[in-house]
Amino acid sequence: MTNLREEAKAFEPKKTLNVADLEALSLETKIEDRTGKDKEGKEFKYKVVVILGEDYRIPTSVIEQIQALLDAVPTLKTVKVNKKGEGLATRYLVTQVE
Repeated sequence: MTNLREEAKAFEPKKTLNVADLEALSLETKIEDRTGKDKEGKEFKYKVVVILGEDYRIPTSVIEQIQALLDAVPTLKTVKVNKKGEGLATRYLVTQVE
């Protein structure tokens, strides 16, 4: 049995990761909708994939890029998402994985 001090020291708040944290992403992976609150308490919606119990957020710009890739390569099965920048300056590049 543990005490409150030990529990508090070991506590790690749940955070949503980003699809750029994955080595690759299958386009057959199921997506789920989530709702969160920003710093001002205003609700917003976002999409995630759940892999091994972890939520990975999918930015809208990534979905748009996947759509463009699918127009060019309809049989596309897997992508890699690369991320540069932080916060509002974050940019994503989606590439095809063979």
